[in-house]
This record gives sequence, C-alpha cells and structure tokens, in this order.
Amino acid sequence: MSFDTPTILMCPPDYYGIEYEINPWMSRSQQSDPEVARQQWESLYQVLNSLNARIELLTPVKGLPDLVFTANAGLIWKERVFLALFRHEARQGETPVDQEWFQDAGFETIEMPDDYFFEGAGDALFCGETLFAGYLIRSDVRAMQWVAEKMNCRVIPLQLVDDFYYHLDTCFCPLSETEAIYYPPAFDEYGQQALKEHVPHLIPVVEKEAQRFACNAVVIGKSVALNTGCPQLEKDLNQLGYETYSTPLDEFIKAGGSAKCLTLRLDGECAAVWP
Repeated sequence: MSFDTPTILMCPPDYYGIEYEINPWMSRSQQSDPEVARQQWESLYQVLNSLNARIELLTPVKGLPDLVFTANAGLIWKERVFLALFRHEARQGETPVDQEWFQDAGFETIEMPDDYFFEGAGDALFCGETLFAGYLIRSDVRAMQWVAEKMNCRVIPLQLVDDFYYHLDTCFCPLSETEAIYYPPAFDEYGQQALKEHVPHLIPVVEKEAQRFACNAVVIGKSVALNTGCPQLEKDLNQLGYETYSTPLDEFIKAGGSAKCLTLRLDGECAAVWP
C-alpha cells in the first residue's frame, strides 16, 4: 500500500463518552458534552485537512467509546500493522473492528501473541531508526521487544511512572529524526537518560502544559497540531522553525486523550525511518 500524501486514520466521535474509568483522567461523574466533542473533533479534522493531510475514516461502533482514539489501533510498519492487544477488557472489542478496516484497506495485519499487551502507536513511536517503547502501565516490555524483533530494529524501552501519562504519546512526541518533545517526570531515571542519549534535541514541556497534553501532538512536516493552552511549547517550536496550530480538545482530555490520540498516521510518522 503506497501513499503520495500524509494519510491519517480518524474515527468520528458518534459514540464517544466516559462509560468506564481506566485512567486517572476518566470520571463517569464528569461526562463529555457530545455536541462540543463533535465540534472539537471536527476542528481538528479541519486543521489536519488544511495541512494537506488525507483523512481516512473508521466507522464508529456503539459500545466502543474509545474507538475514537485511533492511535491505539496498532503500529504501522510499511504495508503491515501490528494490532493492539488492549490490557483493559473495556477496549478489547476495538481490535476486531480495527483489524477489519486495515484488511479492507490493504494492510497485512499481525496479531500479538496471547497476553502480550500492546497498545499500538500510543506506546510505540519511532524517532529516526529507533523504536521508543513505553511500557508498564498499558503495554508490556516483552511485547515491544517482540515487535522490534519482527521489524529488525533497535528498541529502547521507556518505563512510564506516572499513571496520568499512561501511554508514551502523552509524554513524548518525535518531531523529526533528531528532535522530540517530552515531559521528563513521566519517565523513570533510566528512561530520562536514555532519551537524552538517543535523541539529539529534546524539548522539555512544563508541568502545566503537559497536563494540557502538549506532548500529544500531530506532526506533519514542519507543522504541529496540538491542544490549546500550551504557549511555552508553541514558542519553543516556533523558534525551531515549526508552525503550530492549536485547537481546543478538552472534551477528549476527559478520557485521557488529545490530538495524537485521535489520529493514526497510515504512511508513517514524519520522524520515522523504518528499517
């Protein structure tokens, strides 16, 4: 399967809502507003469309409120996708839906071994030729090692230590082969040191903006789409030659997601150099 333009998978929020609690952001007593969520999703869609991204749509399914977070569907590698095996039963029904879409789109789907919990591009992100792998809270380190072995690439496991930053894409965002955004306190000491050693240019995010999901951004070339309320990061990115496009996504933060969570690059992230 080939792409001649950045291509992103999204899922309209028809059935999005807080139906269970599987991370600290979620509370059934603080429901999202369906109309506002739809408006915010549409705004992100329009931003990405204005950046010349082609948007493919996954059909929403009632009873799968988090299907909207397509980043977790799997890890794309060329014409293949390593499908998620979700840790929480509440999300496990998403995988057959995702698998059917990928197969219809022409991807070869690769299922994880039993009990190898793996939550797709939420926890597995390339920066250059290296696969950075978040583990412990959702994905297993052995699952990440299994995926990397199949791709014959170097993998650097990064232990996540703060339940509020339960996926790697909530605290780490590769911008290019040599640059990335990150929130240091989300990682253990080894993880912080590993990032410093293997990513030449790291941009730390302050706590207040990390809580606005500053690291959960979508990168298309030198353009970065992200949630509102991250002025320091936007300034830092502008100084590095990136253009920023902020759009409110607060209704999705209620479920622990933002711009990156709502998207899956089907052609590979800009920062990725696939083996």
